[in-house]
Amino acid sequence: MKFRKGESMKISRRTFIKRTLKSIVGILGLTGAGYYYARFIEPDLLTVQRYKLESERIPLSFDQFKIIQFSDTHIGFHYDLKQLNKLINTINNESPDLILFTGDLVDAPHQYTFTNELPFLLSQLKAPSGKFWIYGNHDHGGYGTEKIQSVMEDGGFQLLKNQHTSINNKNDSFILAGLDDIMLGKPDLSKTLEGVDDQAYTMLLVHEPDVADQVRNTSVDVQLSGHSHGGQIQLPFHGPVVTPPYAQKYIEGHHSVRPGLDLYISRGIGMTRMPYRFLCLPEISVFQLQAIPKSSSIQE
Repeated sequence: MKFRKGESMKISRRTFIKRTLKSIVGILGLTGAGYYYARFIEPDLLTVQRYKLESERIPLSFDQFKIIQFSDTHIGFHYDLKQLNKLINTINNESPDLILFTGDLVDAPHQYTFTNELPFLLSQLKAPSGKFWIYGNHDHGGYGTEKIQSVMEDGGFQLLKNQHTSINNKNDSFILAGLDDIMLGKPDLSKTLEGVDDQAYTMLLVHEPDVADQVRNTSVDVQLSGHSHGGQIQLPFHGPVVTPPYAQKYIEGHHSVRPGLDLYISRGIGMTRMPYRFLCLPEISVFQLQAIPKSSSIQE
């Protein structure tokens, strides 16, 4: 299953104006103390979102295996390496077995001044079962594709671009797959999952969450995404003011897409376009695998 370029959602003029007006209303509402909170306080209130992933398909040796996902740092846009270092310490303090990054490392790669400090900091992240990442749209944008890949590789991360790998523990394993970015890459879901055993527990990394409606037709168990930032600005009794293409149906948190396919969307770390977060805390996601012994049939 391939995704055509330009397949992003077409927004009518009326819809665009409506969303823009909502954005303006949201921003104008952030005056005084509210503005200060959204600009300087909430963006630094990193939270840890914890989930349990339960399945009979998880091998018993992976019971209590810990996975950390972080996403959308957007370094260079009101997020610096000092803040990244703090994030790295927070992740390492969780002692993860596996670390996953779901895209958008730098906000504007063509404008950002890269130094050796960035890959050095990424290399300080520790996980015995490895560190993996996928492209986001900002990673491909601004002619940064090769540069971002080089930085991530120097930081000890392995790219999953329309491919999968096995995460091994003793004689057991589960499948970790990664799809190229939907908006600016060349995603190919069929190629990504080619050769994967339908009975194997499979986790898929996809930057844009709405792709889950295509993933539902596969044997994938869990999709991890980012991209949405949770909208960055949410209003009481309304929710997100505006979200990007491919993050308009599924915006944050956990969604059961179909029986056996769960989608988890991170609100991400950084910001883009607007330097605000309001009622939409930045987060990392911690997933604890829980193996459920397969029910044994009782013969009478």
